Amino acid sequence: MEYNQHVCTGTHNACVSIVPIFNHLEQEQMEEIMVAARSVSYKKGEIIYQAGDQSNALYIVNKGKIKIYRLSESGKEQLLRILTPGEFTGELALFNEGIHEAFAEAMADTQVCMIRRADLQALLLKFPSISLKILTEFSKRLEQSEKQTARFATEKVETRLALFLAECLDPDSREVEFTLPMSKKDLASYLGTTPETVSRKLSDFEAAGLIKQKPHKKIEIIDLDELLLF
Repeated sequence: MEYNQHVCTGTHNACVSIVPIFNHLEQEQMEEIMVAARSVSYKKGEIIYQAGDQSNALYIVNKGKIKIYRLSESGKEQLLRILTPGEFTGELALFNEGIHEAFAEAMADTQVCMIRRADLQALLLKFPSISLKILTEFSKRLEQSEKQTARFATEKVETRLALFLAECLDPDSREVEFTLPMSKKDLASYLGTTPETVSRKLSDFEAAGLIKQKPHKKIEIIDLDELLLF
């Protein structure tokens, strides 16, 4: 993917400051990273990179949302994760020259900050604490991937959906309502099922008095304990 599309300015400062792998640095250090970052915008539905493209840059979400997915041989989409502001992709480019094995697509009008591999490797040598932050993120993603694989192999669709809904709740808040972070189509892809099955299971949960579906993709959890036993 070429880097000459929709170039914008004035956003990478904010981009760097919201990213956990950078925002622990001193202001002068962050300013040095800002110099290396390039701000690029994508329209909803645009492909940021695709499987087979050279992996040579880190992409940091400044505004909008990006989905990372793979395609099976039959063309079926398998959603891996959704990135929101402050999150990043392309990190494997830090360690070797290779190709992307997945697709990255803008789910809304999106702005990203890109840092090329050579620039980022130089920054890692200068500021080793960034490496530790990236390793922490790797660990989280590996744990999530292993959890998702285990659920596919051992749990029923309704169990996978119930656990997903439970994980959407903020553990530090008593709030029981949230907005689904993706469409039912993407949720089905993430859970390894169909949109029709997701809709049916949500209706089953609602009929059982465990959740309440509201407009604008909002979900209220009425009985979390029973939902997890469904």
